[in-house]
Amino acid sequence: MSSGHLFQRRSSNMAAPRIPDACGPPLWAFSLFFLLVSLQPSAVDGADKCDELRMGQFICEDPKISNATQEPVNCTNFTAYVPCLPAPNITCRNFEGRELTFSGREVGFYKAVPCRHVNGYSYKVAVALSLFLGWLGADRFYLGYPALGLLKFCTVGFCGIASLIDFILISMQIVGPSDGSSYIVDYYGARLVRLGINNETYRKTQMSP
Repeated sequence: MSSGHLFQRRSSNMAAPRIPDACGPPLWAFSLFFLLVSLQPSAVDGADKCDELRMGQFICEDPKISNATQEPVNCTNFTAYVPCLPAPNITCRNFEGRELTFSGREVGFYKAVPCRHVNGYSYKVAVALSLFLGWLGADRFYLGYPALGLLKFCTVGFCGIASLIDFILISMQIVGPSDGSSYIVDYYGARLVRLGINNETYRKTQMSP
């Protein structure tokens, strides 16, 4: 065998040299890098909102009650707002979106509290009129029912029967002012709350037989 053929065979068995990739790292490496960067929390999302704090991490002030209406002074659309103060050394984002470390004296957020719409009708006055002057229809006149008041006046409270019924209904706050408003009742006093059931009411399955 000639030296030329031997050289050709050895050359054919040798592997071709690998050319380095000029494109750098593979594409999946860049994808993984951008994914990790996107998952990092930003500076804005670094702290929770103050209204997401747990119980014991904040305290809310009592609402300021109006002497005339016995409801919070800023009651609008059946809702009032009271300031809440995060505990000292709590870091969160306040109602303006700024991240702060509170000392216990700054307002972190405002909490909504329910309130009622009143229009000057006192519960105590209505009960008193129904008890002492109900046979004259004074309670119905006071609550804005002049026709029923006149009828009770002419019939002396249907001989006392209508007076007794109205006294019970007004005392239980079933009969209220004609304009749909609520009675003025002491804010921290005894109030009756009506509980209703509709199609959206959650009903727990009865476990007992």
